[in-house]
Amino acid sequence: MSSAISLPRTLGGRATYRRDFTKADGRMLRLYGRNAHDAAPMPQTADDLAQGGELRYHPLRGEWNVYAAHRQNRTFKPSAADDPLAPTVAGGPETEIPFGDFELAIFENKFAAFHPSARDAATLDGVAIEPARGACDVVVYDPAGTGNLATIGQDRREILLAALIDRYDALFSAGCKYVLPFENRGDEVGVTLHHPHGQIYGFERVPQAQARAAQAFADGYDLAGEIAAAMPDYGVSQSDDIAAFVPRYARFPYEVWLAPKQRREGPWDCTDGELEALADQMGEITRRYDALFQQAAATMMAFHAAPGGAAAAYHFTVQFYPLLRAPGRIKYLASVEQHTGVFTVDVMPETAAKMLREL
Repeated sequence: MSSAISLPRTLGGRATYRRDFTKADGRMLRLYGRNAHDAAPMPQTADDLAQGGELRYHPLRGEWNVYAAHRQNRTFKPSAADDPLAPTVAGGPETEIPFGDFELAIFENKFAAFHPSARDAATLDGVAIEPARGACDVVVYDPAGTGNLATIGQDRREILLAALIDRYDALFSAGCKYVLPFENRGDEVGVTLHHPHGQIYGFERVPQAQARAAQAFADGYDLAGEIAAAMPDYGVSQSDDIAAFVPRYARFPYEVWLAPKQRREGPWDCTDGELEALADQMGEITRRYDALFQQAAATMMAFHAAPGGAAAAYHFTVQFYPLLRAPGRIKYLASVEQHTGVFTVDVMPETAAKMLREL
């Protein structure tokens, strides 16, 4: 039985512990929490696992896309009784987490698009193909099958940030060039598991959008100046350390960014006070979206941090993209957006900021 270690960050004035556990199929499970986890595991069976897909280069768009046919058969909207992200309990079905209780869990995705051992793909004349090497983690926020970033509470959000910093360090050390923690929320986004969770992708090459952002910062783009210029008209909420605002160039209706007011390259670069404020704002923005849309709001949230753990002048953000433009009305990314990359925005950023700010 593995023992727990204490992580370096003491958010909220308390330590966070990590326990590493190897599942029966060889995948790693990491349990994070305020208490050192030492429970005995439930019995497990081993499944056959796919080991990633392949990358193919699109010559007209200048981008690499991942192909992972095994993901077509991933778990799809199971009943609450068959929730694979719940704790495993005596007499119940086997889940991904073979313990009767936990605080926060991160494990290697069974249906991974990227895998460190992805095999070389077959060649195809005229098409550049590479193995999709990297990492795919699932992040389970809470043992309860319902909830969101607002309802799990400040302490659990602080544990989440400490855990993400730990995974950034591990994945960069393993050779990933870009690490993207993210959350898909809501049926409109295509979520297949409703248990509150996020994911982490570790990329072997920096994605095109993130490479462009890193270059913009290197060329002198000043996000701290943009934040100062945006306040207060485009501000949603803020603390001494963190600003929540609608970018004046937002592409999605009600898009919100969270950013340290001082330039930081990633969450690992933030002070404890900044991380505690960031955790608070992640819950607050989720709450405001649900109030605005009068339902569990469909959103795509992701951490945008420096490639490789360091990039000249990079300024870290957490970006929320809602998939609704009004209660019950989906913001579809249709022909113009998909074919040209030019977004048609239905709500002016200043109007969006005012509505979110007043909630």
